[in-house]
Amino acid sequence: MGKTVLVGGVFDILHPGHVELLRRAKSLAGRDGKLIVLVARDSTVERTEGRRPVMPEEARRFILENLKPVDEAILGLEPPSVDGVLAIVKPDIVVLGYDQDRLEKKVREAAKRLGLKIEIVRVKKFNKYMPNSSSDIKRLIAIRYTGR
Repeated sequence: MGKTVLVGGVFDILHPGHVELLRRAKSLAGRDGKLIVLVARDSTVERTEGRRPVMPEEARRFILENLKPVDEAILGLEPPSVDGVLAIVKPDIVVLGYDQDRLEKKVREAAKRLGLKIEIVRVKKFNKYMPNSSSDIKRLIAIRYTGR
């Protein structure tokens, strides 16, 4: 029997690291499993990172939902709520990227409060293809087109 796997993030300007994260997450779901991707809201990104994403939330959700490994892409809750998302999705596994350290504790605590048994899987940074982060891509675009 397959598992429900949840992965979340901003997913602004997709790159090979995102694709590999989604492939790895889907492989954990098993043959009959389901990969659900939580897309961070524009307002959440602006509040936490000090800027709005390049791509609007609905565009990011649409792109992700149409990628092969993804079964469903949903927008985050407003206001953000780890408890709320876990209560709705009820994942068997939550996959966290290399850059999501502060989220691991929040997921563990929320799962305990909700009485959910959730396995947390950490995925290492994918370095096979460069650039492999949205920040690097934005920096390269700025240099290439503005000289700065």
